[in-house]
This record gives sequence, C-alpha cells and structure tokens, in this order.
Amino acid sequence: MFRFILSFFGGIFTAITMSLAMVALSIGAVFWMYGRDLPSHESLAQYTPPTISRIYSGQGRLIDEFAKERRLFAPADTIPDLIKQAFISAEDKNFYQHEGYDLRGIAAAAIDAVRSRGRDVRGASTITQQVMKNFLLSGDRRAERKIKEIILAARLEETLPKEKILELYLNEIFLGQNSYGVAAASQTYFNKTLGELAPHEAAFLASLPKAPSDFHPVRRKERLLSRRNFVLREMFENGYISKAEYEAEKALPLRSVQNGDFESFKAELPPRDYFTDEIRRQLSENFGEGEFFTGGLTVRASIDNEMQPIAANALRLQLEQYDRGRGVWRGTGESLPAEALETEEKWRAALADLRVPRDIDLENQWYPAVVLQIGDKDARIGIEGVEEDADGHWIPAKDVQWARKRLENGNVTKRKARVAGDLLSVGDVVLVRRMTADGNGSFIRWTLRQVPQVQGGFVAMDADTGRVIAMQGGFSYQSSVFNRATQARRQPGSSFKPFVYASALDSGYSPATIVVDAPIEIDTPQGVWRPKNASHKFYGPTPLRTGIEQSRNLMTIRLAQEVGMDVVGSYAERFGVYDNLSPVLANALGAQETTLYQMVSAYAMFANGGERVQPTLVDRVQDRYGRTVYQHDQRLCNDCKQVSLTPGQAPRVISNRERVMDPVTAYQLTSMMRGVVERGTARKAVNLPVPIAGKTGTTNDEKDAWFVGFSSNIVAGCYIGFDTPRAMGRGSGGGALCAPVFQRFMSQAIKKYGGGDFKAPDSCVFINIDRFTGARLSDGASGNNVVSECFRDGEEPIFGIMFDGGFAMGGDLPLVEELGGGGREVTTSTGKKAVVGPKATFGTLSSGGLY
Repeated sequence: MFRFILSFFGGIFTAITMSLAMVALSIGAVFWMYGRDLPSHESLAQYTPPTISRIYSGQGRLIDEFAKERRLFAPADTIPDLIKQAFISAEDKNFYQHEGYDLRGIAAAAIDAVRSRGRDVRGASTITQQVMKNFLLSGDRRAERKIKEIILAARLEETLPKEKILELYLNEIFLGQNSYGVAAASQTYFNKTLGELAPHEAAFLASLPKAPSDFHPVRRKERLLSRRNFVLREMFENGYISKAEYEAEKALPLRSVQNGDFESFKAELPPRDYFTDEIRRQLSENFGEGEFFTGGLTVRASIDNEMQPIAANALRLQLEQYDRGRGVWRGTGESLPAEALETEEKWRAALADLRVPRDIDLENQWYPAVVLQIGDKDARIGIEGVEEDADGHWIPAKDVQWARKRLENGNVTKRKARVAGDLLSVGDVVLVRRMTADGNGSFIRWTLRQVPQVQGGFVAMDADTGRVIAMQGGFSYQSSVFNRATQARRQPGSSFKPFVYASALDSGYSPATIVVDAPIEIDTPQGVWRPKNASHKFYGPTPLRTGIEQSRNLMTIRLAQEVGMDVVGSYAERFGVYDNLSPVLANALGAQETTLYQMVSAYAMFANGGERVQPTLVDRVQDRYGRTVYQHDQRLCNDCKQVSLTPGQAPRVISNRERVMDPVTAYQLTSMMRGVVERGTARKAVNLPVPIAGKTGTTNDEKDAWFVGFSSNIVAGCYIGFDTPRAMGRGSGGGALCAPVFQRFMSQAIKKYGGGDFKAPDSCVFINIDRFTGARLSDGASGNNVVSECFRDGEEPIFGIMFDGGFAMGGDLPLVEELGGGGREVTTSTGKKAVVGPKATFGTLSSGGLY
C-alpha cells in the first residue's frame, strides 16, 4: 500500500516536474524565437530625443520656437526627485527593484482591476518596458509585442543605469497638448519649470501618460482630478510625501493654463513674423529641415526687439495710407451664417475658428469682429476678446464715408458710403481697432480697418557687420506669409543706378565728369528705343553728381554705354545684387529683378567704405549641448582674449573682410547720394539730424517704388508694390511712398544707434566744383552751387571732358539752339534773371519711365 501511494505521488511529482520543464522549455523557446531579430537596445545609450529649436533676439528674449514634437530635454540630474517619484508611483512603483519586468506589479495590477471592477486600472508594463515600446517597438496590443518588450527591457536593464532609463522615459513620453516630456508639459499646463511644481501638479502630470486625451484638464476635468488624487495616494503609500502633505494636496483644486488659472507661456512669445520664419527657411537649408525642427538648436538672432515693431509700423502705416487713399472697401471676405449669431457664445466661438489676421498692431491692436446689427446709420459689432458694453459696440456712419464698396463682380460703387449699411451687412467679419485721442489716449470710437492690397517689404541692417536688426515682409504675416523683403523679385528701377556710377568712378570718371543729357535713339530687335527722363525734359551737358542726384535716365544710359554693360554687370554681381546681370542697356535703369534683401546688403558696402558684407539674421547657433556650430562675425579680436584692458580702452576689432570697392569710390558715391537726400529726388521726404545718403527708385508706370538709404552705421531699404505688378497711380514713386517709411524708421534708429559724418579716406583730395557745370572753383568759393568734391590723391583731375555715349541723337533735337540760345528770359525767386529753353520733344517710344 505504502509502495502504491509512493508510486502514485511519485508519478504526480514526475508529471508536474515534466510539465513545468515543458512549460519552461516552451517559454524559453518562445523567448529565444522572438529574441533573435530584435532591434538593438544599445543605441539608446546615445539617444538624443527630438527637441525644440528656440530663437532668441539680440537682447536675449525668446521670440519663437520650432518643433515637430514640442519637447524640452531635461537631463536626469536636473529633474527634481518629486517628479520622478510621482511618475514611479503612477506607472511603476517597483522601478528601482525589478530587472526590467515586474511580476509582482502585473499581479497587483490584476488584483486592483478586479477589486475596483475596472475603475482603477494600472498598466502592467514597467517604465523600462514602456521605454522599449516607445523607442524600438510598435504600440500594437499583441502578445508578440509584449514578449519582445520584456526581452528588450531585461537587456536594457543590463546596459543602462536606472536613472538613464528614467531620463529617457520622462523626456520621450507624450503628455497631451502637443507636449512631449515632463519639462515641456510643465510649461504647457502650468507655465512653470519642473523645480517650481508642487506635489499635486507633479501628480497631475503623472496622471497623463495612460491616455492624455481621456484626462483633458477641461473636457474631462473630474476624471483627471480623480486620477491625480490616486497618484497622490500612491506617493503617500510609497513614502514620498507625508500624510499631512497628501491630505493638503488632495484638497487643492485642479488648476491649469487650459482652465485659465495660469497665463500661457505663449503669451510671452510675440506672434510669429517674417523675421523668424525667414530664419527657419535659411537654417533649414543650411542645417537640414530635420536637424532644425528636432535638433534642439539655440539660435541667437540679430533682431532688435525695440526696432522691429518700429519697422513694422513704419511700413504698415504707409501701406494703409495708400490703401485708404484709394477709397475702396473690401473687408476680410469672411462672414458668419445667421445661426452663428443667435447668441454671444456662438458668435464668439465661430469668430475664433476663422483664419483672419490677429497680429496687426498699427496705432492700436486690430481685432476681428462680426457685424451683429445694421441700424439706420450705424452698425453694431461683436469684437473678439472684448467684452460687450451695456449699449454694445458701434461703427458710426462717419467712419465709413471715406470708402466705396467693392461688389462681388469686382466693380466698385459709384458713390462713397453715407451710412454703415452702405458698406456692411449682418454677419460680415471685419477688422476694427480703437480710435484714440493723440493727446491723452482716451477712447473715441471703434473704427473699421482692412489689410491693404498693396504690399511691400522693409529691411534694416548694421552697415559694418550685415546684422539685420529689423525686417518686415508685408503688412501682416498671418494674412500672407510671403516675405517681400527676401522672396519678392522686383525691378529696382533707379535704385540700381549707383552701381552704374560706381563702375564709372572706378573706370576713371569723377563726380565732376560731364555727360550729355540729351535724347538718344537705340536700335533694338523690337524697334527703336528712345528712353527719356522722368521729367520728360533734357538738360544738356551735366556733371555725374547732378545725374545721380536728379536720377537722369539719359545720362545713366550714356554712362553705361561708355563703361560697358559687362563692367556694370560685374559690379552688380560682385555686390550681390544679381547672380548674372543680362548685359542690355535697359538693365542700367534697373529693369532686371532682384530682392530688397540683396539691395540693402549691397548698399551696406557703400556705407562702410567698400568692404564685403554678408547679411545675416543670425549671430550664433548652438547645438543642444551648448556647442557653437555657427557664428556670423569672423572678425579678429585679439584684445578680447585678454583678462583685462586699460580703463577706458575698448577692444580693437580687426576687419578681415574682402574689399569689393576702392574706398575713394565708395566715399565719392556716398557723397553723391547725400545729394539725392539733400537736393535730389528724396529731399522732400528725408530730413534727419545726421548725414544720410540714399537713392530712390521707381519703375514703369509706378509699378514698383523703392528707397534705399544709410547713415554712417545703419542701412535700410523699402519696397512697395502690388504682388501682381500693376500701376499704383500717378505720384506713387519711391520718394513719395518709400522714403517716408525710411524717415519714420531712421528717426528712431538714430536715437538708439547714433550716426555721424561719413569718414573720408586719407587718399581723398578735396576740390571745390560747381555742381551745375562741373567747373573747378577756388578754394574759398561758397554758395548753393559749390560742392567740395573728393578726387583721388595723385591723379590730376581733368575738367571739361564731355561724354555723349556714342549714340545717335534724337532727330528732333536742335542741340545748339536748345542748350545755347533761343530760350526766353525769366525772373527767378531771388530776383535774378535766367534764360529757360523751350520744352524738348521726343519720339513716340519710351523706356517706360524707369527713374
């Protein structure tokens, strides 16, 4: 009997042993089979997660962020213990004890799920397993993936320390609201750093990994509150917080940015604009789009926080003045249906969903608004972000009487509006701003605004370093992201003429050289071309200085013919205005397209005495570890390496830049362009307390208006025109449209950056000349006609030589009679007598009036 019992239990033991062995062998076989072709876990030791690239202004202010996944990388030693403890309590309480997988945790999770009937369900995966799933495996719910996850987790535990695994997890995990990692989530939900979080806020974040969308702080607030309190209880039970702390923290309400309890970090960021978007475009080219959006670059931009809004408003004001001068109302083109206007809550929600510009701050902030009611004369509006008054907000009749309405068929009403209903209909979405008194800023009324159809660009940079301190690429970035400062290719018109004159000055001409200003005929494949001056007059033999001051087309054409368009082209290409200038004479008048950005950087080389300038929006780029990977300024500064300098002594910076122009030529040209501002085509618009040089530009039928000018240290340029080129109307030249933009900006820039006389090279010899005739005058000569001109030392200037360019004269030009006699005598404003010749006539063809 005993033997039978022993045999029976022996058989059972053998069966159990064999079964266990078979199970072990099966499990081993399964793990061996799935463990053969797994991805390498060793790469995680060098893993660098995708992080945000951030752009800072020249003053160190954060101005923009770019990322595919919004993540701020936080090394393990910078993450507070409280944060680690919260996540360990929520996700893997045995993290520091297990070896990658936790059998006890799996059992405990199952028991909790049964006890709570599914209400408190903890994931059975350890933090190490979640790292494997997030980095190396897919997220599908299959047993095969779970087996691979356990295998890789065990291997990873043998390779990396616990803190490194936790670092990977806390930086990679998605926590909702486009936030990846705890550092970004802390900023998104609380606008705080990790070190500023309280236990209940750490528990808030630790509640999210399970399913961020199911624990939304607004839509699923109660569910998130319950989960947060569960995590707090786990932290207490694990010994991370005391009972008193647990009770106090659990009693606190659920607070977040999304609930309006904290101001969003985005409120501290200015709206994205043309400047930072251009940085994105350029750095994506240089570093690659992937590196820029995921590499955690720190970009120190050259932008000046104070000057950028001044530049933006200087351009916007001019564009709006032109647009309102045309007197046509277009609105936004958007409207809300009648059902969206039933309640304030509905129209506010509908308005918030519309894509209309919200980044315009001209005189006052512009707001989207919807027309709620049309009265006999006025219109009642609802304004986004502005609370309703007891009487509502109204657009009065007098605010619309400047405009005629553009109809759906494109036609414009014949008469201007008299009451608000002539322009507006119920449901129309419009832009409005507060009209305030100039004296004390008191509110007057709400006034209608619209984004102009005419557009433009503005760029200002340091003339010595090429650092762009301000850039505006249009009226509103949110209305149109196309950057007209860097992307629009337009005819520069007469703003190109300084490069023709520069090639002449370097070819032996001087500011006193005489060139004939008279009609010419040029045979072209399209027929005879008879270019003409903007004034439709000709002036006979004229010095070069007067030619550029008064922007004479005929003189410029003759000069380009004498010098040679191949030489002019080489200058334009050397200065970076063009990559390849076509050698046709019309291009001497700026007929070939270029960008404002290229023109301004080229003028900077005039301003700094002829040294190469590489324009830049970026001073420095550092990688995620703080290593400098790009630096713009390559000048030498040996003194900067010294520990200290003599008091009052500044570091000596040595320029190592290429010289692109003779310094005497640069000074001569600058002096001639000062004449443009003081006596020439920009004299009515530019009046500043320091010497300014510059050049206007206007193209055929006033399709493009330009002005580029500079002080001794700042160069700035403006372009205005319709995106699809068309005539802007009589009087819309560079001096009328763009020079005032330059004036507004530079009047403020000079207050900050100063300015002074343009430095003359030591090799300059100054001789007085008559600016009307080019004749040499005595050293003591004075008067409005006297100019002290720079000539090259060692070169004896020759006066009286005249160039006609070798062209056939216009057939209707009686040269001697027109210029030498046959005129009529008049009395000038000074009481003196003068002889004025009769009006000149030309042929039927013209250049189109590039001037």
